[in-house]
Amino acid sequence: MRHENFFVLACFLLATPVVQGAETKTAGMELKSSAFQTGADVPRKHTCDAADVSPLLRWEKAPASTRAFALIVDDPDAPAGTWVHWVIYDLPAETKELAEGTAKTETLANGVKQGVNDFRRVGYSGPCPPPGSPHRYFFRLYALDAPTNLNPRATKQQLLEAMKGHILTETELVGRYKR
Repeated sequence: MRHENFFVLACFLLATPVVQGAETKTAGMELKSSAFQTGADVPRKHTCDAADVSPLLRWEKAPASTRAFALIVDDPDAPAGTWVHWVIYDLPAETKELAEGTAKTETLANGVKQGVNDFRRVGYSGPCPPPGSPHRYFFRLYALDAPTNLNPRATKQQLLEAMKGHILTETELVGRYKR
């Protein structure tokens, strides 16, 4: 009888979403690119060694209660610490992709806003590591229960603060690049 109770409790715990503060993390949302698969190399055209255009990104399976999306791209392997390559936010809930070569302007169609990266530029600035070991580039997509309503040119830290308590789920795509 004791083993049966343990089994029921274990099943209940495994089926229950993990709650962190007001944020619920759920499985399911997926972020993909036609340019590279997770763990693979980011093609040269999406780096500072070529055209430096953002890759096509598509996502699916966002929670039904999603009201906005945000995306942060950064490199935790940079010599000076994590280096931010892209901050884009307030993408409307019906958005399912970011086009290759997304414009590097403060505001895009439908109220989408872009922040300042660690190159001190607005929009996407691709991988540009120093010669040596490959670096990892984390493309993190967040489904939010409300837009951030931040002004354009926000930093990664400002975006993270604005998202606190509003993240429904998140997913990531990780690319690599070496010079």
